[in-house]
Amino acid sequence: MQGTTGKSVGAGVVGGLVGGVVFGVMMTAMGMMEMVAMLVESEAVAVGWGVHLVISVVFGAVYGVALRGSAPGYGRGTAFGTAFGVIAWIVGALLIMPLWLGMPLMFGEDQIMSLIGHLVFGVLLGASHHALLMGTPAKRDSHV
Repeated sequence: MQGTTGKSVGAGVVGGLVGGVVFGVMMTAMGMMEMVAMLVESEAVAVGWGVHLVISVVFGAVYGVALRGSAPGYGRGTAFGTAFGVIAWIVGALLIMPLWLGMPLMFGEDQIMSLIGHLVFGVLLGASHHALLMGTPAKRDSHV
């Protein structure tokens, strides 16, 4: 089980980076990366990217641990990833980030845009995790 969980965590880390990069591009286009940098008392976009990618890797690893090496298929994998993205949005964007930055808890257009980004992150995380655990069709067939 240790090896399977380790592979799952590794696949989650890579999936977290895939989803994190796409979500990060979206956040940069919306001018939100400076706010992420504020989590470590900076406003530099590059710092925001670093913080965002670290968070993406941690969330990806948690996803890998949660699935414990199962590769539930692309449909279920993206569904699990989407649900995980919603959980990450609630915990991270709606609770931790505002509290950390001393902002009021609120719900508006910015939070809807954040939800969309977290959904994209989750779908890419789930699909990448599945793809990395399953490998290519030729690789799967050689183990039968």
